[in-house]
Amino acid sequence: MEFEDFKNRVAKDLKLDLNSYKDSQLRRRINALMARRKIKSYEAYFQIISRDRQAFNDFVDYLTINVTEFFRDVKAFHYLEHHVFPELLAVKPLLKIWSAACSNGAEPYSVAIILNELTPGRGHWIEATDLDSNVLQIAERGEYPAELLRNLSPARRERYFRAENGRYVLCSEIKKRVKFRRHDLLADPYGQGYDLIICRNVQIYFTKEAQWRVNSRFSQALRPGGVLFLGASETIFNATELGLERIANSFYRRVPAPVRTKASRGEVG
Repeated sequence: MEFEDFKNRVAKDLKLDLNSYKDSQLRRRINALMARRKIKSYEAYFQIISRDRQAFNDFVDYLTINVTEFFRDVKAFHYLEHHVFPELLAVKPLLKIWSAACSNGAEPYSVAIILNELTPGRGHWIEATDLDSNVLQIAERGEYPAELLRNLSPARRERYFRAENGRYVLCSEIKKRVKFRRHDLLADPYGQGYDLIICRNVQIYFTKEAQWRVNSRFSQALRPGGVLFLGASETIFNATELGLERIANSFYRRVPAPVRTKASRGEVG
């Protein structure tokens, strides 16, 4: 079995679209994983992940690079807290938020912390999804090593975490505000009417075609005026074609559709 055959079989039989990932990076990571586990062929590896659910989960876990931390990219989260959220909250008192490809949960929990301080007692809807079932279990536990909290102020660390057995445990007040579920950005349906969608440092691994599909679907999932929050190195060059406008580095707003008058439709009186 050649590499292209392996990708196609995984897509067909295991419903995981590897063809939307950049080929060179994907091949390098899969080859490294096979070498680590002393698997000599793509055929043998396909048989393993198709028969063993845990092996498949470990395969997904290795492909989805789960590198994140609380308030990753401090400047971007400062802009979110002091500009984006005040504008959104001026329109709607309760926000609907989706943290896509949320990894270990640090990102949606960071959002929950901000909103807890901006709007005490309000029940915003925060959903967080990821392709990797293993990392979602970590997210739901809400236990983190100290290095993932390095961008938290001492006051926030003291307020929202307790030290336990060398790790930091997030308080239930924040954990209960986030709902986690498994979701494949490349295959599963998207929700609608979001005020904010966060998907950071994920699309850099996708092909240009896959990036277009995902960003188009994000735009459709946002309400008019809703905001898309990407990673610092991610830029949507064709934003206007997707109905988006760049409002700051990493941030795009869905442009409200223009009101069509009779004149614009070519109608008379």
